[in-house]
Amino acid sequence: MSASSASTKSFFHVPPDGNPVQVPDLQSALDALGGGGYLWLNLLDPAREDLEALAQPFGLHPLAIEDCLDDEQIPKIEDYPTNNFILFNKFHYETGELYVDEVDLFLGKNFVILVSHDMHGDPSFLDRLEQMAGLDRENVLQGPDYLLHVIMDYLVDQKFATIGAIRDELDGIEEQIISDIAGFSPGELMRLRRNLLKIRKSITYEREIMVKICRKDSRFITEKSIYEFRDIYDHLSKFFEETDIYREMISSFMEMYLSMMNNRMSMLANRTNRVMRRLTMITTIFMPMTLLSGIGGMSEWSMMTGPENWKVAYPLFLVMMMGVGAVSYFVLKRLESGDRKEPE
Repeated sequence: MSASSASTKSFFHVPPDGNPVQVPDLQSALDALGGGGYLWLNLLDPAREDLEALAQPFGLHPLAIEDCLDDEQIPKIEDYPTNNFILFNKFHYETGELYVDEVDLFLGKNFVILVSHDMHGDPSFLDRLEQMAGLDRENVLQGPDYLLHVIMDYLVDQKFATIGAIRDELDGIEEQIISDIAGFSPGELMRLRRNLLKIRKSITYEREIMVKICRKDSRFITEKSIYEFRDIYDHLSKFFEETDIYREMISSFMEMYLSMMNNRMSMLANRTNRVMRRLTMITTIFMPMTLLSGIGGMSEWSMMTGPENWKVAYPLFLVMMMGVGAVSYFVLKRLESGDRKEPE
């Protein structure tokens, strides 16, 4: 199957036998449909007029068209008389930023219409999707429901790549917390948590879509193709469980970070306490010595011992100062040793 050009539209006719053929416009596609087979129409960023042009020939409901033009919708499936409308999400993860883009699908008896919008950082989305369909030609030829499976399977594969990238980031964060706690920013964990919440919300609704398809609520999906959609449901269930696991990991990493930072702060506080204790010891030792030196430096000591006895009085005074300092030191040292032996 040939890739679409730079145009925002690409129309394909899939005949009952043979290869899919790209047709130039809508009228040519409708004419080709008269020979059997089904149509696959791709529209990127269509205007309202483009979608309304499809309403009459394919029976598109006005509410579904309105949903295609509103990018704030949640994934869902709607059953209309001539088609099923399915709103799915596509993930694109780049440089730590998660983009959730809307992909709208119409499935009818003989057509599949895909409406996509601005694919953030992924402008070649339609080209690669058409290439994937070309590689899976055997399934595409089986009918519109099989083509729908090919499209949805490709979208789910993009989710796998996104979740894998987040898993790698979590592994790196764990190593960084252990090896360089000071250089780690907890904002990284908050960013990953927000991204996982977006993924979980989208997958929750998409699983509901697959449940409705697998229980045969859609008359445009044959029983034979149900098995293919069950595989997609299994993948979405796995991704849902992984998002829960990664959210728990983020909580554990945050607790680890806070615990290690608390230990780091405690070590700094203990170091500060030891420094203050030593300074207090030095001050306490020199306080009585300062008092004695203050007394000895004045006339009181000479008056007490007599001026004529200075040769004995002042050496005795120095000995007294040294004795007081030694006694203070050993007493405080003993008290400090006792404090260290006490259990915390």
